[in-house]
Amino acid sequence: MVLDKVDSPRDLKTLSEEELLTLAQELRSEIIRVCGQNGGHLASSLGAVELIVALHRVFDSPKDRLLFDVGHQAYAHKILTGRKDVFHTIRQEGGISGFTKVSESPHDAITAGHASTSLANALGMAIARDALGEDYQIVSVIGDGALTGGMALAALNVIGEQRRKMLIVLNDNEMSISENVGALNRYFKEFQIKKWVQDTQKWGRDVLEHISPRLFNLVDRAKEAAKLMLHQENPFYAWGVRYVGPVDGHDLKGLIHLFQELKELDGPTILHVVTQKGKGYSAAEADPIYWHGPPGFNPEKPEKVSKGYSWSAAFGDAVTELAYQEPRLFVITPAMREGSGLVRYSQTHPTRYLDTGICEDVAATAAAGMALRGLKPVLAIYSTFMQRAYDQIIHDIAIEKLNVIFAVDRAGIVGGDGATHNGVFDIAYLRTIPNVQIAAPKDALELRAMLKKALERGGPVAIRYPRDNVEKAPEGAWPEIEWGRWEVLKEGSTAYILSFGKTLRYALEAAGENPEIGVINARFIKPLDREMLERLALEGYKLVTVEDHQRMGGFGSAVLEALNELGLKPDIRVLGLPDRFFDHGSIARMHKEAGIDAEAILKALAEMGVVSRPPALDSKR
Repeated sequence: MVLDKVDSPRDLKTLSEEELLTLAQELRSEIIRVCGQNGGHLASSLGAVELIVALHRVFDSPKDRLLFDVGHQAYAHKILTGRKDVFHTIRQEGGISGFTKVSESPHDAITAGHASTSLANALGMAIARDALGEDYQIVSVIGDGALTGGMALAALNVIGEQRRKMLIVLNDNEMSISENVGALNRYFKEFQIKKWVQDTQKWGRDVLEHISPRLFNLVDRAKEAAKLMLHQENPFYAWGVRYVGPVDGHDLKGLIHLFQELKELDGPTILHVVTQKGKGYSAAEADPIYWHGPPGFNPEKPEKVSKGYSWSAAFGDAVTELAYQEPRLFVITPAMREGSGLVRYSQTHPTRYLDTGICEDVAATAAAGMALRGLKPVLAIYSTFMQRAYDQIIHDIAIEKLNVIFAVDRAGIVGGDGATHNGVFDIAYLRTIPNVQIAAPKDALELRAMLKKALERGGPVAIRYPRDNVEKAPEGAWPEIEWGRWEVLKEGSTAYILSFGKTLRYALEAAGENPEIGVINARFIKPLDREMLERLALEGYKLVTVEDHQRMGGFGSAVLEALNELGLKPDIRVLGLPDRFFDHGSIARMHKEAGIDAEAILKALAEMGVVSRPPALDSKR
């Protein structure tokens, strides 16, 4: 195997062109094999294989900095940069990250997991390089989906003004996770079907050989097609960025030749490469949305598998039904239609659905505009991505107490995606904002009740739920819920565990049949049920709070603050995530490590004298 000859990127420079072609196929086979075993970002990584091989053939990593926006297309990069022997551990406990990570390898120029960050990083690196008098190349690989992000476009504006030397590779596959949206995406689609562009792609390598520094310095001697690329048909002309393309992103020999020419140019250059997401694996080519990040599968017989009924699906079903009852309901998503369970809604209520692309800030402020003019917007957004709209939540929504509902998906530890995707900060940053309310349902039926009540009550409300499966609620069921009131799930004579969402299962497991231990579904985090909390404290109950969220600033902190205001000092333990980032791996294992599982609750109760010692600890002795 050619791959056996490659232990570092420098080894690619000794391979023949035919060996490089073979290497690309072997990389695809290895990516398919490991994703079949572990799950992972399959389709996007398959589409970037030739591009990554060409980059490592021409550039000198880690001296030259190769930045991969988001990072989920970089599996071939990981294999080629000394992680071949551990690639099978990707996204697993103790294994390598599914994204690029600075602390994992000197070849990973940035730690990424959120989109649209690479261009600003590249700009900063170029400024640092020039200020320190150093000499190296900077290459940013960004997808057409990530390029729709406001941060990427804003960075492009500064890049054009600064005119620092860098290469931006626009990896255009017309996809992010879902199909791309927006004016820039429409332009690229129209651009690619123009006859002269089609002719340019057909000319192939012969045309690429004409692209050299002379073309850019002597425009008056260039062909009309080149003039079009540089001016009338250059979508980046207004930014002052040189543009080349579009070219075939799977033409390995052509890409190598082109990179060798472009690396000699001064100033910023964009190379527009057209790739196919899922390239080389027919199942992923046919359905790149499902195969973007599938669970484990049989590579020889790839079949879609049901992931079960998720919280996302429960939300999607509920909001689809609610839209029939409330004609002013409008759903917004920042490029996460599939992930947020909105496929059915988008098809059923297409005139009341907006996908803003990877622009969380735009999504939040668009929701504000809708609310200001009488609509009732629901913004479906992952907890980790909502962080990117923090200012808009405060400035555009909360100050005027606008009627916006945040359906906060993937709240808590998420597993394989790791630190960049864990939704463990939303309670802390939302509960400090005046007018914002926070709720967390225990099941799909309670989710429906909260959504309906939030629409009726108005004001900014965040309803958070985990990345997990849940029992499906009956269609048409809309139970009433008393807003701001907690629910006693199990009575106790000595102590109560206050929990919500995913950690309720741990609370119930810890309480078991012990009559001394009660469990409360503390489903409203803001406002707290201060009446019940005060009663529990005054009656002398010992309390344990448990949450799948940072302990600092979270639900337990809110309880302590409320008790302090009430002048009450019950015996209480606060369990939550410690002050650190949690990496990828099993959610159950990380909950155990963080000290928020059933055993940790029993340990806290033992320290308080409620139980003699944790039964789970007894079993180990």
